[in-house]
Amino acid sequence: MEKYRAIPQGYMTTGEVAKKMNTTVRTLQYYDKEGVLKPSAESAGGRRLYTDKDIVKLHQIQSMKYLGFSLDDIKTRLVSLETPTDVANALTEQAEVIREKIATLADILHAIERLKEETLQMQTVDFRKYADIIVNLQLKNEFYGIIKYFDEKTLDHVRSRFDMKSGIAIADALNKMFEKAAEFHENGIEPESKEGQELAKVWWDVVTEFTGGDMSLLPGLLDIAENKNIDVEKWNEKWSKAEPFITKALAAYFADIGYNPFEEVKQ
Repeated sequence: MEKYRAIPQGYMTTGEVAKKMNTTVRTLQYYDKEGVLKPSAESAGGRRLYTDKDIVKLHQIQSMKYLGFSLDDIKTRLVSLETPTDVANALTEQAEVIREKIATLADILHAIERLKEETLQMQTVDFRKYADIIVNLQLKNEFYGIIKYFDEKTLDHVRSRFDMKSGIAIADALNKMFEKAAEFHENGIEPESKEGQELAKVWWDVVTEFTGGDMSLLPGLLDIAENKNIDVEKWNEKWSKAEPFITKALAAYFADIGYNPFEEVKQ
């Protein structure tokens, strides 16, 4: 970097560049520190001096920041963006990053709107349940609304037993069973048939996995299954199609093994 006793013609100070390019002195100092935009010269008194070439580079930096590039991206790409193909490739990559951000923001907006609806339906302020609903929205669990019908004992159990991975797995398993039970019912397969009893066993295995063998949780789950006033569209839609089949299939399954855990907990 050249040094001058005075500011020569064709050079600009940091303040002059900041004013001309509608930025701040602090921003230019930061760009210098990070190696994104180094001044072309320096005065004897230590003042940064910029040229028209630096202005062009600063304009490129500002344009790339507007397009969403990070400073690290800009630092890497400033040297390489020398041909139209280089620029087009960089913009293609950045467009994909922006699309991902848009998708993420859309998910967040969806979660906020759904949570707003749930808080009004709950009629109470319960931040623990809010957090549970948000987690299930993040997991894309379409039955997230059913959470507001869980009692605290069941919720505490879920919080302690399931992480994100296992939570997704149990939600997927439940969804598949709903669809299979609805399919069997629609196709006229008997609940007592081999296929029906295999599904009943899978269903009970999932319930056992969910409860961790704690049968004291069954009354709460049974209350939800028998609740005709649940205001969760996806749950109502799928449970109404699956319930006629799975109720009979489970009754036959429990009769076969000689033990009905739901009857036990009712007593």
